[in-house]
Amino acid sequence: MTRYEQLAVTIRQQIEDDIWQVGDRLPSLRESVKSSGLSLMTVLQAYQLLESQGWIVARPQSGYYVAPRIKPFAAAKGGKKLNLSENVEISASIFDVLQAGKDPRIVPFGSAFPDPSLLVEPKLAKTLASVARRFVPHSSLANLPPGNERLRRNISRRYAAQGIHVSPDEIVITAGAMESLSFSLQSATSPGDWVVIESPAFYGALQAIERLRLKAIAIKTDPKTGIDLDVLEEVVGKYQIKACWLMSRFQNPLCVSMPTENKQRLVEILNRSGIILIEDDVYGELYFDQDPPMPIKAWDKENNFMHCASFSKCLAPGYRVGWVAAGKHAIKIQQLQMMSTVSASIPTQLAIAEYLTQGGYDNHIRRLRRQLEQRQIQMLRAVSEYFPPSVKVNSTRGGYFIWLEFEPPFNANRLYQQALAKGISIAPGSMFSTSSQFDHAFRLNTSFAWNEIQAAAMKTLGSLCRMLLKEYG
Repeated sequence: MTRYEQLAVTIRQQIEDDIWQVGDRLPSLRESVKSSGLSLMTVLQAYQLLESQGWIVARPQSGYYVAPRIKPFAAAKGGKKLNLSENVEISASIFDVLQAGKDPRIVPFGSAFPDPSLLVEPKLAKTLASVARRFVPHSSLANLPPGNERLRRNISRRYAAQGIHVSPDEIVITAGAMESLSFSLQSATSPGDWVVIESPAFYGALQAIERLRLKAIAIKTDPKTGIDLDVLEEVVGKYQIKACWLMSRFQNPLCVSMPTENKQRLVEILNRSGIILIEDDVYGELYFDQDPPMPIKAWDKENNFMHCASFSKCLAPGYRVGWVAAGKHAIKIQQLQMMSTVSASIPTQLAIAEYLTQGGYDNHIRRLRRQLEQRQIQMLRAVSEYFPPSVKVNSTRGGYFIWLEFEPPFNANRLYQQALAKGISIAPGSMFSTSSQFDHAFRLNTSFAWNEIQAAAMKTLGSLCRMLLKEYG
């Protein structure tokens, strides 16, 4: 963390602790230089960062003042504690929503992908061009599963930096995280098996379960603590469960990160029951605080869990390079890949391996985290300003989604249709469940640059919500 970031964190903490209250004038730049011992440029950068994050506002010829805070929202409730689905059929409805969001004229609040402009990394593009010029036919054979060795070593080192031991031999490079997740689920199950998922769940998990003809046990996910472990303990004694697919960090769509003690208890339950964990961790790098929460993989002492991630949400979405730290399942994953897609793209593997080796990724990811945090704050302020006061909101210190709920019979599918007619997409709660229990909820993407178009779209969404609420009395 740079000096100006450290100063910004200190001032933000002082604001949170009410040392500086709304409307208070902060010390001038020169006063802060004198008290902190930092340079004028460092203090100015800290103030500008706090201003971009919405903590302070600049007043011409007057100085910097503590900005009004976002009003506190009521917490989202989540759904019912348990939902069993022996026949998962959801792909058609998801396809319709995703197709609608591809129109460039649509404000893409329903998108699952971050703002593409955030992931423009010129150095990576140059690296790909350089790799392509040097590409030789033999590379196609040398980089077959488990994938490029240098890339796997780089990924292994990133695990090591978190204190997690993952050998390069346990890592299989895939064509994006969705492929790593699908192969992991396929390696752990057979058609007709029960799989535990969260509720609400990432729709990709529902699609994979549908494709593999599996049965889902959807367990309520608390907006603050994650999947209900008491319910999980109940069901593992009643059903022959083979796998558990969940997100422990910045979960999509509910925006929750499991506390450490819950992760440790989950590991105990799964190990005791012989259930394989498939950890979907595509947002793990996108944390806003100084120290990241640890993935569940950190407590995998039996090497039986599969940790899936990719570079698609934080570096290069078009490259489609993901991986699974598969532990003892690595060989089986490789076999499934060879029988399916054969391998991830060789040139993009080589390009990312070269880019990670040269350095620069950490600077890119730090910049990306700051931008995502600033944009989330702006979106929450817009919800506070434009939406009905009865809205319940869940957000987390990472990722790029927020989850919103109104009390039933509010219907987010109707909101979706009305918003789409106005040129705005949202992700209705029905995308994330096989039941109707989240029809009153929806997810918004907060990653896009804040401008007049975004502000107008949020104002329109708020008005549509008000009109729907009036209809329901």
